[in-house]
Amino acid sequence: MTDHIVKSFDNELTRLDGEIQRMGQIAVAQLDAAIDVLQRRDSQAAMRVVANDEAIDALEHEISHDVLRLLALRQPMARDLREVYAALRISSDIERIGDYAANVAKRSMVLNQSAPVTVARGLPALARLANNLVTEALAAYRLRDADKAMQVRGRDAELDAEYTGLFRELLTYMAEDPRQITACTHLLFIAKNIERIGDHATNIAENTWFLVHGELPAGDRAKADLTSS
Repeated sequence: MTDHIVKSFDNELTRLDGEIQRMGQIAVAQLDAAIDVLQRRDSQAAMRVVANDEAIDALEHEISHDVLRLLALRQPMARDLREVYAALRISSDIERIGDYAANVAKRSMVLNQSAPVTVARGLPALARLANNLVTEALAAYRLRDADKAMQVRGRDAELDAEYTGLFRELLTYMAEDPRQITACTHLLFIAKNIERIGDHATNIAENTWFLVHGELPAGDRAKADLTSS
């Protein structure tokens, strides 16, 4: 009977893990699609990206329901409790990643109402780096690989540095041509959304470390966002 209960609980955790991986795949695809429609200036496709955010929201709701059920029925302890807790935290981070991708698509529709801005060419590289961090963070979680998770955490500073460079480039462009201030402001918001995606990838990595070791990583994150200085 005990073996049956343990196997049933393991199956439920496996199902929960699969839901999170599906959710993460959708979020990564959403950011790729948002940057694609930004580059192609395709407002119709951008609207579809925004609408697709509902799929991520639905999965997060399902995961939250599953977590509450597991807590109530299984009353997990120690490592099992960390598994459930990490699932809840990571699904919340992925949901925010999806929101930021949808925000990029929304801003792209506004930008399509004016002439293209040359400096926007730096955004795809920033988005690729952010998506790479998300993908690697999800892989670390799937493998329960704490060392790989810490590599993701360390690379957040790389994304910060790229964001800072793009931020300064946009400010310079605005100063040189005030007619571009409105468009560049939207690009600044897009860049910030992408930078925040990197922060949520780092959250996923830290929760993976917590899951494996039962404590948060020691020391502060390395940060290289100098936009406030």
